[in-house]
Amino acid sequence: MAERTTNGAARYDTIIAGGEVLDPGAGIGGRLDVAIKDGRVAAVEPAIDPSSAGQVIDAGGQIVAPGLVDLHTHIYWGVTYWGIEPDPVAARSGVTTWLDVGSAGAYSFPGFRRYVAEASRIRAYCLLNLSAIGLVAPTYELANIDYCDVDLAAQIVEANRDIILGIKARIDRQTTRGTGIRPLELARELADRVGLPLMVHIGNGPPTIGEVAALLRPGDILTHCFTGGDMRVVEPDGRVRADIRALHERGLILDIGHGTGSFSYATAEAMLAQGIPPDVISSDIHQLSVQGPMFDMPTTLSKFLNLGMSLPDVIERATNRPAAAMRRPDLGTLRPGSPADLALFRLEEGAYTFHDVQMAARRGTRRLVSTLTLVDGAPLPQLPERERAPWAILPEHQRDVPAEMAR
Repeated sequence: MAERTTNGAARYDTIIAGGEVLDPGAGIGGRLDVAIKDGRVAAVEPAIDPSSAGQVIDAGGQIVAPGLVDLHTHIYWGVTYWGIEPDPVAARSGVTTWLDVGSAGAYSFPGFRRYVAEASRIRAYCLLNLSAIGLVAPTYELANIDYCDVDLAAQIVEANRDIILGIKARIDRQTTRGTGIRPLELARELADRVGLPLMVHIGNGPPTIGEVAALLRPGDILTHCFTGGDMRVVEPDGRVRADIRALHERGLILDIGHGTGSFSYATAEAMLAQGIPPDVISSDIHQLSVQGPMFDMPTTLSKFLNLGMSLPDVIERATNRPAAAMRRPDLGTLRPGSPADLALFRLEEGAYTFHDVQMAARRGTRRLVSTLTLVDGAPLPQLPERERAPWAILPEHQRDVPAEMAR
């Protein structure tokens, strides 16, 4: 990436020059320059005078997008089973806003605030886990209903609304372990009390997807929406469930949350064939999924490019739409005045093999590769990633990922 410094008094701090700007949510696109001043987008125009900036970054031949907004991440490193450190991954993947979903419960949220949200270069927010113990262990956090302290959780939310943007409940047979649908009823009560969205994780029941659907509301988020588990949103004949379709039409947000166990090509293809693409494409990045076959957000977006979604649609589902789901429309955009969070990509052509979590393979000809990530107008440095924890071992069937994708 060519970078040059200009002389004289500078109107702007930086110009990202000559790239193909793509911000579908803002209706901004084309061969444009992006000027940055004091950490904010100052202008998006054709051919901004390079002498008006302190430095110019040559983005010729690349896509210039808003910094990606990942609606499903786990970034509470050192305290939880799943967490990674976000800054090193952000620098190589273009994700500038990270929503940690449920890693912190009421007991551990103060540490998330101090050691993740306040210590990271990227923007870190969270959904508070209904369970006060959060995701210290791999699962089971809702198996003891005594941990589902609605009053305590509401108190934590009220004191931290700048960081806590919603409520999270994982509802599947392992997490609930005999408590049935009761944890989700309590999560619904909590979300309604604090007036924030509820994100619900699904996989394999019990409970059933029908029991979950009955407690969802417009503005809520159904994550792992393309799961292949028995809580999947398509019937055995491939049709989308009527209750999910009706909820989606009323404003339920369908989020991918790829992860290690939650993305099925069969479900995705059935949904897309019926004209129901995901509303949001997120990674569910954690210590296992970062090893593959998910890897990172660019790889996850590439899977949907090769399923037939357009590049603008894919970018919008990783910028403007997740920002709207978080009720933060100031993020995931290049509108002048917004934070200067940007992601630069190459769209590479070749022969690639992508996999879902069961290692079903699909061939593709295009993939997005991150080249530069900026937060508040400053490039993120390339930093070493933490060594994986000793328990972070992929399921056996996922260990033979093609070397071409392990970048």
